[in-house]
Amino acid sequence: MTKTRRAWVFPAIILFGGLLTPGCGSDYVVFHPAGPVAQSELNLIVLSAIVVGVVIVVIWVLWAYVLIRFRDTPHNTAPYWPHWQHHRVLEVMVFVFATVALVVVAIPTVHKTYVLDRIPSRHPLVIDVTSLDYKWLFEYPVQHIATVNYFYMPTHRPVLFQLTARSPLSAFWAPNLGGMEYAMPNRVLPLWLEASHSGVFRGRNANFTGIDFWRMTFMVHAVPKKTFSHWVSQVQAAKHPMTRATWRTLLKPTVTPPLRYSNYPSWTFPQRPTAFTVKGLEYVPTKNP
Repeated sequence: MTKTRRAWVFPAIILFGGLLTPGCGSDYVVFHPAGPVAQSELNLIVLSAIVVGVVIVVIWVLWAYVLIRFRDTPHNTAPYWPHWQHHRVLEVMVFVFATVALVVVAIPTVHKTYVLDRIPSRHPLVIDVTSLDYKWLFEYPVQHIATVNYFYMPTHRPVLFQLTARSPLSAFWAPNLGGMEYAMPNRVLPLWLEASHSGVFRGRNANFTGIDFWRMTFMVHAVPKKTFSHWVSQVQAAKHPMTRATWRTLLKPTVTPPLRYSNYPSWTFPQRPTAFTVKGLEYVPTKNP
């Protein structure tokens, strides 16, 4: 095998592996959005992938041109004396090409970042989320119910999650619905998501918080509005409130099966009333009571 042919072996392997990659990613949940937030984020991922693909193709074409144009042939007996010189046109082209690629990705990314940071003014459902070791507690301050490791949400209605933690720093992530947000001790961080159709989706803790962090998962049940109201009524009628003893049990570093409570104490979440209210489309933090 000649040197020229050997030079093509490694790039060919990379190219062949790259062609097989899309098939391997067919089961990735981020490629199956179930809401407007996740769809917007997927669009940015696709845009970035296209721009990166164009850059890779251009680099490979130039690399192939250099490899063929300036290859050393067996009959070439002349010594190799490279001559380096300034090429203004080539440098300007490289700079312009890189700038255009960055602008194409940066403008929609910045725009979507600001758009998704605003809560839609369509009466969002508020859910207080507390990260515990190793479980998730979901509290509905308006409905006065609570669940552990699962929650219900109505479709076609934005949901404002207020995230905090009574554990090490965690990351709340429901990939079918949107990006992640941190749950931090002594802080309340907002995140809004929305489901565009019914379904059951898996969420998880995306940040290492201890030996059982990988088991710190939850299920999202996106259901129609009537089904959600019926579920709330069922939980309220269960007559199984959260007590102080129950709260102490939840604080222990254990993995807990899904639970539900018809009521819960007001002091389980660090801020009351709602930590963030909607004014137009902006987050407006309120003072602690």
